[in-house]
Amino acid sequence: MDLGTLLGFVLGWVVVIWAILLEPRSAGIFIHIPSMLITFGGTVFSTVMNFPLKDLAKLPKIVAIALKEDSYNPQEVISSLVHLADKARREGLLALEDDLQNENDEFLKKGIQLVVDGTDPDLVRSILEIEISYLEERHQMGQNIFKFVANMAPAFGMLGTLIGLIQMLTTIDNPDAIAAAMGVALITTFYGSLLANVVATPLAGKLAIRSRNEVLLKELMVEGILSLQAGENPRIVEEKLKSFLSPQSRNGLQEFRRDREQVMRSAS
Repeated sequence: MDLGTLLGFVLGWVVVIWAILLEPRSAGIFIHIPSMLITFGGTVFSTVMNFPLKDLAKLPKIVAIALKEDSYNPQEVISSLVHLADKARREGLLALEDDLQNENDEFLKKGIQLVVDGTDPDLVRSILEIEISYLEERHQMGQNIFKFVANMAPAFGMLGTLIGLIQMLTTIDNPDAIAAAMGVALITTFYGSLLANVVATPLAGKLAIRSRNEVLLKELMVEGILSLQAGENPRIVEEKLKSFLSPQSRNGLQEFRRDREQVMRSAS
């Protein structure tokens, strides 16, 4: 579980509810069922109209991706690729087939299998880049759903406000009723802004970050796979792949490799 996402979501609601409860005399007006139906119901049904049901059925899985801890670990991938490059240089590309059974990442596994099978390097790059493009398309769908909700929620909030203002005109002869009706009319805008800014927009942003990290990791894998296929020196492979990392992450790579070597020595 990503604590940042969960903490931001919970604290966002806590701050809003706390601000409402600071004035308990008017807190009850923020609960208005017709306004909820207009804002939340309208947003949901317009989203259902806009996207295929098969894509909306994936929403629980998409939300889980935003909430789970980021598994982005380029140091581990670089260390594995350098190890494979060293093995390929010493024993040949066919020797990498033994490592396929222990590889958990399907993308990396596929790339290594293509190399072991003797596939042309340009074709290997083309196949893997197509896979990355399709990955980006799938990720973009989840982001688009929440971006759409972020746009529609305030729009339906404004629609509810217009409905409330029209109803308010029927009580124009009663000043007290006008004030109450105005408060109710503005609640729909409040609901729309809350849904857009506390839920939809942050989730779309977090999904975009997750997607960017995963695509960067896949691009790193492509360069590593092609380097070991070309028989490049493992040190050159490492230096090339380190260009994908920030200076701080490059220092972390050295620490990761030392820890991994200690584990391997202990295991042996």
